[in-house]
Amino acid sequence: MKLKSLVTIITILFAFSFCNASCSNDNEALPKQNNENGNNNNSTTKMKITIGTAVFTATLYDNPSVAVLKAMLPLTINMTELNGNEKYYDFPRPLPTNTSVGGGIKVGDLTLYGNNVLVLFYKSFNTSYSYTKLGYIDNPAGLATELGAGNVVVKFENN
Repeated sequence: MKLKSLVTIITILFAFSFCNASCSNDNEALPKQNNENGNNNNSTTKMKITIGTAVFTATLYDNPSVAVLKAMLPLTINMTELNGNEKYYDFPRPLPTNTSVGGGIKVGDLTLYGNNVLVLFYKSFNTSYSYTKLGYIDNPAGLATELGAGNVVVKFENN
């Protein structure tokens, strides 16, 4: 009789422990963060950007525009100078968009203007134009120097 009671108690304790372990949600302790496009997907990827002999690493957001851009990589393009603060390239076909008002553009921001213009900013400024945010260069020191004053060939690759 004592052995039967002991086995019953151990079984109940085991079942309780198993249920407690499997019912907890460890993700509840983690704060939710929104990416630049307002969704809750925190995954990001890296991209390598080569200008001449200089290599920069960019962090990409997780959105449909970036997914299409990544599918086109590696990509070597001739980017055109504009306004002394950006280089741009017109894709031959549109990409998905999720625009937001530019606000504070930072050195190294990588955006989509309209639905087919890839823009890499090398100066910070405020703007009222709207862009789809694609990512940003992690350490943009030297970016303006490497891009130079005119048009420039830039290579984008998965990192």
